[in-house]
Amino acid sequence: MQVFGDIERREDPGAITAEITVQLDRCRRASPGLDCHQLLVGAFIRASELVQGLLDADFATVGWDEVSEPRSSAESLMLQLAKAVVASWESGFMDLRALPDQTGFELLSRKGAVRTKLAEGYAFYALYPEAYVTAAHQSNLGPDTTVIGIRSIGVGLGAIVAATLGASAAESVRPVGHPFDRHLEIGPELASRLLARSGSFAVVDEGPGLSGSSFNCVADWLVAHGVAERRIHFFPSHAGDLGYAAHDCHRTRWQQAQKHVASFDQAILGATRSEHRLENWIADGVGPLGDSLRDLSGGAWRGPSSSDLQPADPAMEKRKFLAITGSGSWLAKFVGIGSQGENSFTLASTLADAGFSPPAAGLCHGFLVTPWVHPNSSRGFPPIQRVLDYLAFRSRLPPTTPGASLEQLFAMAVHNFHEHWGDPAADAVRKALGDPGRFTAVPCCTDNRMHAWEWVRATDGWQKLDSLDHHAAHDMVGCQDIAWDVAGAAVEFGLSNRQREALRTALSTRIGREVPHRFVAANELCYLGFQIGLWTMSLARNGEAEQRSTKALIARYEERARHALLRARLDMG
Repeated sequence: MQVFGDIERREDPGAITAEITVQLDRCRRASPGLDCHQLLVGAFIRASELVQGLLDADFATVGWDEVSEPRSSAESLMLQLAKAVVASWESGFMDLRALPDQTGFELLSRKGAVRTKLAEGYAFYALYPEAYVTAAHQSNLGPDTTVIGIRSIGVGLGAIVAATLGASAAESVRPVGHPFDRHLEIGPELASRLLARSGSFAVVDEGPGLSGSSFNCVADWLVAHGVAERRIHFFPSHAGDLGYAAHDCHRTRWQQAQKHVASFDQAILGATRSEHRLENWIADGVGPLGDSLRDLSGGAWRGPSSSDLQPADPAMEKRKFLAITGSGSWLAKFVGIGSQGENSFTLASTLADAGFSPPAAGLCHGFLVTPWVHPNSSRGFPPIQRVLDYLAFRSRLPPTTPGASLEQLFAMAVHNFHEHWGDPAADAVRKALGDPGRFTAVPCCTDNRMHAWEWVRATDGWQKLDSLDHHAAHDMVGCQDIAWDVAGAAVEFGLSNRQREALRTALSTRIGREVPHRFVAANELCYLGFQIGLWTMSLARNGEAEQRSTKALIARYEERARHALLRARLDMG
């Protein structure tokens, strides 16, 4: 099934360096503390994205990773920033070490756009660079360690490990080839520099994933060039084994290898220092907690009853916690470190000001704190007028992330229906969708999560929960035309064709532009193809209790798809 996608952007290095300079200036002016630290980490993450884009551009030009003056400058700058992050963290946010000045970033401000990739771990999976500080300390490795960070996210994570160990600037490499069979392309000068060193090697990245080939291709290269396995240490983001697609030799290596990992639970939830614990970050904003944080991750937000569980894919959910204080009950949900979190906080405030969502009480280094509203606190659907108001409001919000093109959405729908129902269904969907070029999309900050259980009746009217980040999720959809949310609302609320048409017409009048009937119908087919793919993939990850509710949801999508295809045949005459 086609569901996931990497968020890649074409950006101007000069604009990124200017953004980083502003962030660091804000950091210099701020008082020491968590707020200052999260500004610093945000600048560090943006710098790592810039360096990744620059090094990948050089790789594309010469065909391998190789020593160069720009490369050395970029990696040295990352080490300086990493040292500042480590010093702030280890001092309980009180030591703001001297930061790089603007001159350092001017060296990276070259002409021409580069392709930057969103660091998924920082954005979606509560991967904290500070956890690698803990892992590096636990490794007992020394300053003579050669640190190799795997691009993309390894640019920054490698710098953190190097800074913690007191080692030289981390080298960065880009694995290439099939995702399950990666290899390295390293130039002669860089190869000589790596192999001339006598200490241990620290290979740093997030993961491993389905194959672990990115980690292992670095070890393959080192071993092929005479480095003993015992000198190789891995710094992953989790302690699990390799996935199903791993080579047997890689699986054996991984099970025997020296691995150093500090989980979110160890580094943040159960941190030794109180300044590092999430509960104290939350307490600084909403008051002392009356009890321990309650983990609502993995579908636990639904409560203990299993009789009518709403569908969830626990493995893919973001971390979230319930905090009880003297001022009330609060939801702390991970929304991303750095700019991703700041964007979510801004959107939360915008939606709250308009009365559509609970107000944001604060952003605590990746966790957004809002009043707790249980999704099961109401039954039934919101009035269609309220849905119309919400769609009209979202249509005026500018897009924040690139979304899939119509060509990609149409291809996804055809592919997923083919996987689900076979060739006849794929052919029917292809004919029903037609040429994507006949439509013109106007992207906005869509919701992408119009499910009925996300709407609750609050004291001051119906509100929409979980409305901040599905337009910028780790999937292929991204920001779309508001027609995507019209289609989502029609599907999730079970609107008839007449009701969907009434909603579409009213929205067109409200926003002052036509949202074409056939465009909404095409979006609905794409929406159904995406949701069927998304929830079908979740079946393999979850147990029987989750599968029951998921299968019921898929069956509802299937029935809607059959009716949509029937309507499409009638429309085509």
